[in-house]
Amino acid sequence: MNTAKKLRLGPLPKLESTELTFACPVSLKADLDRYATLHAQAYGEAVDATTLIPYMLDAVMAGDRGFRRLPSK
Repeated sequence: MNTAKKLRLGPLPKLESTELTFACPVSLKADLDRYATLHAQAYGEAVDATTLIPYMLDAVMAGDRGFRRLPSK
């Protein structure tokens, strides 16, 4: 299986960041860990779920037409 072509999240860029803490269901954490493993296999660089979350959220927000239509504050 060519995992790289099946994952929506591509290679991760290096960005400035800030720390944010949140709680999630155990099942979501397990899925995030699984996705991180697949991402590492696809792109040859080990990442953990915590590293992937901001990029996943960014992708969801970028794809949300309703959110994009709202005026920026």
